Amino acid sequence: MKRLFIITLLLSIPMIGISQTLEEINTPTVARLDQIGSFSEGLAAVKKGNEWGFIDEDGKLVIGFRGDVVWNTTPNTAKLGIEGLSYPQFKNGLCSIKVVKEDGITRYGFMNKKGTIVIPAEFLNVSQFNDGYAVGIYESKTLRGKNPFQLRIYQYDFTEVVVNTVGEMLWPIQERQGIVMSKKLYELPEIHAAMISKKLLMVKDKANTWNIVKPKLQN
Repeated sequence: MKRLFIITLLLSIPMIGISQTLEEINTPTVARLDQIGSFSEGLAAVKKGNEWGFIDEDGKLVIGFRGDVVWNTTPNTAKLGIEGLSYPQFKNGLCSIKVVKEDGITRYGFMNKKGTIVIPAEFLNVSQFNDGYAVGIYESKTLRGKNPFQLRIYQYDFTEVVVNTVGEMLWPIQERQGIVMSKKLYELPEIHAAMISKKLLMVKDKANTWNIVKPKLQN
């Protein structure tokens, strides 16, 4: 009983040399956040509304809130591409960003820790970086003419490629088929390959089995 009385008395007396309230000594560095991610490479993502920014380990907001970073409300962590990201995160100094192009289809690229886009959004899907490499699905299109309504007709080709941290496509993995580039019919194509070491690549084939490949990468 005596011990309880002492604790109660101490809590009722301001701490020696401190005249501030608990709210004042716990003033937030960034306030009114809806979600906070884990730290990765010295930065953690923080969400306000539908936008994300990044704080450093001192709690300072070093990348302002923006709507082009990649995250998913219900991530599918079994997927190798952007579908598996629950919140934005830096890997190898880069974080995935997205841009909706004029055809209404989203492409993906990367920004650096200054918030500058350093790899343009030109991939239909892309993995996070690991040991300096990522895998993305790159599209190329060729104008074939116009239809009777004077609308342009394009031929599309899709290649799954290994990319380095400066955006160079170092190695073609496989051609991808069945991707329909129409906003109404478009479905996000899955990534079918991943670097499992600095020298080895795992690749899913048409039979839905995995192969180990040793690409000749010059990074």
